[in-house]
Amino acid sequence: MSEQESTTIPQASTMMSQRLPKRLIALLLVYTAASISGLVAKQGVLFCLLTLFMVIAIIGRQKAALIMLRGYTLVQLGLISMLPVIMYDPDNLIVGPTTVYLGEWQSKLPDYVIFIALIVLSLLQVWIAFDKKVKAWFKPKLNLNIMG
Repeated sequence: MSEQESTTIPQASTMMSQRLPKRLIALLLVYTAASISGLVAKQGVLFCLLTLFMVIAIIGRQKAALIMLRGYTLVQLGLISMLPVIMYDPDNLIVGPTTVYLGEWQSKLPDYVIFIALIVLSLLQVWIAFDKKVKAWFKPKLNLNIMG
């Protein structure tokens, strides 16, 4: 390997870590939209504020934000995976499909389709959180102080 090739490889890796990965941008937009809609609806205000703080820390490339993002996605996947068990109540069991409203569009979907869709979305979030391009975005040599 020539000297010129060896100097371009580290520069290319630093250039890759200079830009926010597109999949992380998409995830941050989803988190921001969900948090703002929660704040507007006054549902889970503290949770929404903490999610917005996590988004800000991710944009700031804090190492603690990477840990929070990974923990957030894993806890969310665990809770959504347990959702069928948590919601199962034989005394109050509604038999039949659930009606889903998305604006003007209305559909009747079985519960298992809704649970599968939520689990797939959670797995997608976990995949993004543990991706090597996302890890390269964060500054690994920083301490865990999210304020500085």
